[in-house]
Amino acid sequence: MNLIKALNPVISHYRDRRFEGNQEQFEERLRTSTTVYVGNLSFYTTEDQIYEVFSKCGDVKRIVMGLDKHKLTPCGFCFVMYYTREDTEDCCKYINGTMLDDRPIRVDFDWGFMEGRQFGRGRSGGQVRDEYRMDYDAGRGGYGTILQQEVAARQSMMALYAGEMTLGDLGGFKGGQQAAAGQQQEAGNPRFRDESDDER
Repeated sequence: MNLIKALNPVISHYRDRRFEGNQEQFEERLRTSTTVYVGNLSFYTTEDQIYEVFSKCGDVKRIVMGLDKHKLTPCGFCFVMYYTREDTEDCCKYINGTMLDDRPIRVDFDWGFMEGRQFGRGRSGGQVRDEYRMDYDAGRGGYGTILQQEVAARQSMMALYAGEMTLGDLGGFKGGQQAAAGQQQEAGNPRFRDESDDER
């Protein structure tokens, strides 16, 4: 049964919000398209690597790398266009789930590339999935964007807090400015004894 499913790739239920037609029109485009969407790529996978793998299923017409819309650097997906539907179907049959740069890639039929779809849709510029990811993925920039921002904010706060702290007289910690003011107060207050007082 799994073999039959592998040899007859199903149409994805994902609906792209940028497609202006209805669901029936969308599914028809998927059934006739010669474009595939490739996901879960490493940020470091090159266009040449993608061409080498995907050209094994047929002549590749064009490859469009997915880019971070702010940095204009690869962000883990691409579109591959073939000349024929037969080659497109072979691509989904045989390449989906295979390893590229030590990670399994996902290949789905796509309704067709249009300008603007090469850019990530996340707020930070990359893909939305990388905004909320909590695990560490070295091939996709480390931790998710939101988690990275939270860690950076905490580290900045800790550094600021540490910079304002200084070792107090009794081994505790006092704020830098408060400690200096306290020392001046002790020096001018007759109630505070100094070691030199015992020598007088």
